[in-house]
Amino acid sequence: MAITRDDILAVLSKVTLPNGRDLVAADMIRALSVEGYAVKFVIEAPSAEVAAQLSTVRDAAEAAVKDMNGVASASVVLTAHAPAAPKPQAPPSLKVGRHPTPQEGPAPVSGVDRILAIGSGKGGVGKSTVSSNLAVALAKEGRKVGLLDADIYGPSQPRMMGVKKRPGSPDGKRIIPLQAHGVTMMSIGLMVDPNKAVVWRGPMLMGALQQMLGQVEWGKLDVLIIDLPPGTGDVQLTLCQKTQLTGAVVVSTPQDVALLDARKAIDMFNSLRTPVLGLIENMSMFHCPNCGHEAHIFGHGGVAAEAEKLNVPFLGALPIDLETRVAGDAGTPIAAGNSAMAESYRSLAKRFIEGGLA
Repeated sequence: MAITRDDILAVLSKVTLPNGRDLVAADMIRALSVEGYAVKFVIEAPSAEVAAQLSTVRDAAEAAVKDMNGVASASVVLTAHAPAAPKPQAPPSLKVGRHPTPQEGPAPVSGVDRILAIGSGKGGVGKSTVSSNLAVALAKEGRKVGLLDADIYGPSQPRMMGVKKRPGSPDGKRIIPLQAHGVTMMSIGLMVDPNKAVVWRGPMLMGALQQMLGQVEWGKLDVLIIDLPPGTGDVQLTLCQKTQLTGAVVVSTPQDVALLDARKAIDMFNSLRTPVLGLIENMSMFHCPNCGHEAHIFGHGGVAAEAEKLNVPFLGALPIDLETRVAGDAGTPIAAGNSAMAESYRSLAKRFIEGGLA
């Protein structure tokens, strides 16, 4: 007889929390689905602090479901309920998005040892996901990390990092960045209405980027990761010409269409004399949660072959993974946990550290 939701909830009602209640009575089970012999669900804690104490509960819940007759696999994600929306507050007296101020040549960012630009030739290849998870993974390895969301038209890092608070500006000049998952972060998405489109011409884009680099009090950082918008536009041009970059990393899926645009991004960085430090292949493979079969949805190995052809380092391949998407939408990057995907990002972070890039 096929397993049902009620069967699973009955088993989960026997998994107790530190306060003595069970997962079902505490109403912490979300997105429960049964697909054949595979079970997936989310344990949503009331806060990030509580979630940090529930790793053993998550493991117990997963083990209990896996032991059920008729269940071949169980996928469990532990997340935290989003905090209540902050009370409306007066915005800092700081105008963001202005014409840039003149400067002579590429300038460093005060207190920052290395600046890595994470780019892509086209959108949809997971560049922002890689940026946020790499930043968190590096922070877990003991590095002091900053993350700047420079995708002015489509900032996604506030959602992925679980940050909603508006940065402060005590004097209308300095910008105080926010902290999330051990990372110092800043995004234009935190300074403008998230429901409004950013309708700015090139000079305003360049001015906003200059402000977020020069007016944000980043503090002492080992590495600042800059999540660029896709393509080869004004933001990339301004950043490479006006900032002392350590280099650029290009993210691509292995399919030919994505690689066509990735080559253009690489050519742009070469034209601007920005070192290309390596390539990352994202969505490289898919591991079926039911049978373990590895499928290559977008092809496989194309980025590694391109890296060899261009004589640049191939930094690693990352699978396409449901839990990564769920974790990003919930505001807790998968790299913050201890899953197999977190280990993949940890290996990628170690590759950066061993190569002197972070």
